[in-house]
Amino acid sequence: MQVSVETTSPIERVLTISVPAARIDDKVNAEVAKTAKTVRIDGFRKGKVPVSVVKKRYGQSIRMETLEQVMRDAYVEAIQAESINPAGMPSIEPKKIEAGSDLEFVAKVEVYPTVELADVSSIEVTRIVSDITEADVDTMLETLRKQNAEWTAVDREAKDGDQVKIDFVGFLGEEAFEGGAAEGHQIVLGSNSMIPGFEEGIVGMKAGEERTISVTFPEEYQAEHLAGKEATFKITAHEVAEQVLPELDDEFATKFGLENSDLAGLRAEVQKNMERELSQAVKGKLKNSLFDQLVELNPIEVPSSLVDQEVDGLRQQAARQFGNMEGFDPSQLPAELFSEEATKRAKLGLLISEVIQKNELTVEDDRVRAFLEDMAQAYQEPQQVVEYYLNNKEQLAQVQSAVLEEQVVDKLLESAKITEVTLSYEDAIKPEAQSAEAEESEEA
Repeated sequence: MQVSVETTSPIERVLTISVPAARIDDKVNAEVAKTAKTVRIDGFRKGKVPVSVVKKRYGQSIRMETLEQVMRDAYVEAIQAESINPAGMPSIEPKKIEAGSDLEFVAKVEVYPTVELADVSSIEVTRIVSDITEADVDTMLETLRKQNAEWTAVDREAKDGDQVKIDFVGFLGEEAFEGGAAEGHQIVLGSNSMIPGFEEGIVGMKAGEERTISVTFPEEYQAEHLAGKEATFKITAHEVAEQVLPELDDEFATKFGLENSDLAGLRAEVQKNMERELSQAVKGKLKNSLFDQLVELNPIEVPSSLVDQEVDGLRQQAARQFGNMEGFDPSQLPAELFSEEATKRAKLGLLISEVIQKNELTVEDDRVRAFLEDMAQAYQEPQQVVEYYLNNKEQLAQVQSAVLEEQVVDKLLESAKITEVTLSYEDAIKPEAQSAEAEESEEA
């Protein structure tokens, strides 16, 4: 067998492979003889069909199947001989398949790129320092009160914070527009769940009152036929209800099924959960900043097969966020929605692998155990959760991967420039997109 390899790009190889005719003929003859022992043909007993008859009737199809198998086998032999590390399945194109001649075909395959990590000492990251104050815990307890609030109907004008049940119909000019009507819709005034001006227009209404308001849809509104348009809404209020918060006492604490079901126990549990959330947020932001710069510092090409794998993963993730709707096929989601993020993830995966190999990192069992124990604290039976993961190979492998990623972060931080910034709990846990928007707003 002869093999020639052409490097067409850093991530693509084109192999031209030639297989001697004698090898093809030997395999074809062996398959014909094998078929003669099992095939049934009228006029012959099973196993007694002459090879010449089998070759005449099935020879062509046997040869084509044999050629496909030979090309697959020859491709595997070739990449092993040439030390090629494929990143996906090859594209195989036969060039010469005539009987009596050497088989010739071309295999085009993507390969993993050679990664040479740039000096990471130029990476600059910010490590958030934050403490949870008594006031932060008070705020969280107040949030729990609001989440467990009840609504009581009142006979007065609606104000911010009230829940109002309404019917409404929207008009562009004199024509009602599609999707602009609802009956029995409940809205909390001040929640900003409707377009600007809508909730403000309901303030002051009482049950049984009708009112017409004018609002303008935002220029970036998702429905293009409404974007930037002025509309009127005819509104009928059916009920105004005010929020009644439960008392913050031991009885309230029993709602959460804690072992120490008094207010002090609830407060302690809330603070513990807040500390866990804060730790995860701080680590997550530091890691994301570090990895973003690692990708920027190391421009590499990535095989499309790796990007496709990431696209599929993001599709599945999106489907889970939508609640895995029955009959919904995630593959129907356009790849373009995920291509940018998928490419970034594929690049990062290659870079992380290189950091692991270069520094000979191996997963540390004590860190795996600590990771599991910390994660399990969010459950009622932590030890059962730990044991479940330790005895489930697939789940344990995911945890080990996460821990190894943490070790990569630690290794990179040894060389990076780190600046500490002190933030409040609220700002520290705020999602990065919201944090960026807040900074832009402050700068403006």
